[in-house]
Amino acid sequence: MRIILLAALAEEADAFMPGAGEPLEDAWPSLRRIEIGDHRIVLATTGIGKVNIVSAAARLHARHGADLLVTVGTAGKLSTIEGDCFYLARAVQHDYGARKASAFVHYPPGAWPMGPANVDPYAALPDPGSGLPHACITSGDAFIEDAGYARHLVAALEADVVDMETAAVAQYAEKFDL
Repeated sequence: MRIILLAALAEEADAFMPGAGEPLEDAWPSLRRIEIGDHRIVLATTGIGKVNIVSAAARLHARHGADLLVTVGTAGKLSTIEGDCFYLARAVQHDYGARKASAFVHYPPGAWPMGPANVDPYAALPDPGSGLPHACITSGDAFIEDAGYARHLVAALEADVVDMETAAVAQYAEKFDL
């Protein structure tokens, strides 16, 4: 299986099998190839944000092919979900929609942002038996440092954790059946 594993930061990528594999010479993103049995993993450090990670995903998918896209990294906890490590069963982009006088109204990325709010989370592949709690991650190109807005993300999107990349990767993966 050909797996592209994406991390925004070098510290996040280095946490996955530290020291394993061989560096690949490529200008961007920074790459390491790891082979485990029948699995060929290309581990990339992409830089922070949706554009960086999806640009890297598209570039690597075109150059190396992929059967599976995976993200690894850190996230902020929003809800009262128990634990510190999660299987991300659903993903939603929190910064796509319409800013109205009364609130931010969420829509699916790429949809015309009009009418009633409508959000369909991207679904992950079935959990292969990780034993981890299932969580919904919400992603956007902004750090969430406002407790009121964090509560909004939990209420409006059923979000448990927040990062800046995962939902964009989920959108790309859905478009290419990965």
